Amino acid sequence: MGSCARSARTFPSTKNPVIARFFREIGRADELGSGVRRLMKYGKAYGDADPEMIEGNVFRIVVKVPEFGRIETKDEATNQVTGEVTPEVTPEVTPEVRKMLSIMTGEMTRGEIQEKLGLRDEKHFRENYQQVGVKLSLIEMTIPDKPRSSKQKYRLTDTGKRLLESMQK
Repeated sequence: MGSCARSARTFPSTKNPVIARFFREIGRADELGSGVRRLMKYGKAYGDADPEMIEGNVFRIVVKVPEFGRIETKDEATNQVTGEVTPEVTPEVTPEVRKMLSIMTGEMTRGEIQEKLGLRDEKHFRENYQQVGVKLSLIEMTIPDKPRSSKQKYRLTDTGKRLLESMQK
């Protein structure tokens, strides 16, 4: 073989090098091609099964999370209770939210939760912990009609308590 022989291994190529460089610089990507490997590794760790990738007009990925496989939901049109949640709406609980749930006791202010987590950046806490927890109905506001109240506190919902119990098993 001469020096022109090509290796059988193919290397990933970026479709948009500017965006790829940006994500590497902000620490959201390590190297080209590491995403699918991580997706498979962490998807299986969260859901005990390989994630399902669906290509179409919109690329979707389904990560099954066992503790949310069965949630009772009420269909208002028929007033019947259904037992299964479709995989597409199964929420992903991040390690940050899991950590927040594990330190919460009773009703706590944003500042108390942040302090227990050892976080200083309010924006980071709000975007990666608080809002995600509220969106997934794992925590709730004690004064929901006044979200900016100085007396606002947060507590675990029943769903949050069930998740916390399953995490401790």
